[in-house]
Amino acid sequence: MATQEPSPPSSMESNKPGFPKKILGNKLEDKHLCNCCHNILRRPFQAQCGHRFCSYCFNRTVSNGPQKCNACIKEDIFEDPTSILKQGCAFPDNAVRREVENLPAVCINESCTWKGSIKEYEMNHEGKCEFMIIPCPSCKERIRFNEQERHNERECPERTLNCKYCKEPFHFKNIKAHDEICPKYPMICEGCAKKKIPREKVNLRPTCRKGCKTFMVSVGAALELQLHSEKTKVAELGRRCTELEVKAGTFENVVCVLNREVERFATTMEASNRQHKLDQDKIEALSNKVRQLERTVGLKDLTVAEMEGRLREMSATTFDGVFIWRISDFAKKRQDAIAGRAPAMFSPAFYTSKYGYKMCLRIYLNGDGTGRGSHLSLFFVVMRGLSDALLKWPFNQKVTLMLLDQSNREHIIDAFRPDVTSSSFQRPVSEMNIASGCPLFCPLSKLDGKNTYIRDDTIFIKAIVDLTGL
Repeated sequence: MATQEPSPPSSMESNKPGFPKKILGNKLEDKHLCNCCHNILRRPFQAQCGHRFCSYCFNRTVSNGPQKCNACIKEDIFEDPTSILKQGCAFPDNAVRREVENLPAVCINESCTWKGSIKEYEMNHEGKCEFMIIPCPSCKERIRFNEQERHNERECPERTLNCKYCKEPFHFKNIKAHDEICPKYPMICEGCAKKKIPREKVNLRPTCRKGCKTFMVSVGAALELQLHSEKTKVAELGRRCTELEVKAGTFENVVCVLNREVERFATTMEASNRQHKLDQDKIEALSNKVRQLERTVGLKDLTVAEMEGRLREMSATTFDGVFIWRISDFAKKRQDAIAGRAPAMFSPAFYTSKYGYKMCLRIYLNGDGTGRGSHLSLFFVVMRGLSDALLKWPFNQKVTLMLLDQSNREHIIDAFRPDVTSSSFQRPVSEMNIASGCPLFCPLSKLDGKNTYIRDDTIFIKAIVDLTGL
């Protein structure tokens, strides 16, 4: 069996948005589009809210911190925090990636007849098509990819040529200007009319073979002109030297004044540095004190939070073996259980008496064990209490668990008597024993649709511990 072509390397995943829509012709489907760039998905990522993005688009969106999902807002299904896009909240959607990569594609460049899959397009054709239009790097004119060489050699006004006389490079548009200064350009001698004499040698030729004296006359005139020019330059340089000497004297006076100012500034700066160091030491001491106070406040905040938690627990605590657990936000908590974010919940503790057994309930809103996905599972947990040394072990009291019908018609009830050989009912050696109870307590189907067990997104669980014999 032939091996499948490997996907393009991961180095391509983070530097390109989606594929252009035109490569699919008229076979475009919304599920294949990125919710950011709105092109065909390239390396799709699925966010927690279910929307898909190109890897490049998602990373660019969250590069400046968490962002709201615009697709959720547009569809009016925004839910905090599910619809917040941030690093780590999305995963590669390989199923959709394979689906997209196997879609048939065509080249979008005019006159190109290439056909294949999107995967083949990315690996073998994208960026390599001979018919794609690109800008010339020199003159910026838009040309076809396969016409670059001809354009660079024959058409580009910014192309570089080598002079056929002096071999020096120059731009094509400067050809006339170069001919006027080229030292090797062929000239005609004005004395003997001899042709093809390089420009650099025309004024250096000895007398022409035909005996003309034009060269000698021109050389004498040139030397006289050059001598006059040199005398003028010497006079100009002398004048400038005089000016510079005057300016140098002025600058020396300015430098003396500046030196005195620098000395005064250095003294002031030294005093400022000493004061700055004192200020820095004082700031450091105050910063340390602030950090110490922040730590103290933080510890007090933790203590207050812990005390508030204990107060809430105490307010919900009962001491007669009867406990009613109110679970609000049921729909959200059940979704968290289905998604695996919070599969189980513990109730506050309750007691058989003030110095009796300490207990709590554990519930799985999407089921546990044999009830996973089909039933609501409810368990009873024996906890370690302060009076355990005074109690009879193992725990042997009958336990009744109820899901209350809020119309008081048909409660769902299950009861059991502890298995005294089970470790779940021995004296606890840790904070709580292993939970024991009813994995098939209530079918989830009873909680779907309209029912009397859920009202105002809230359910009530009741536990009754038989106190007979205590």
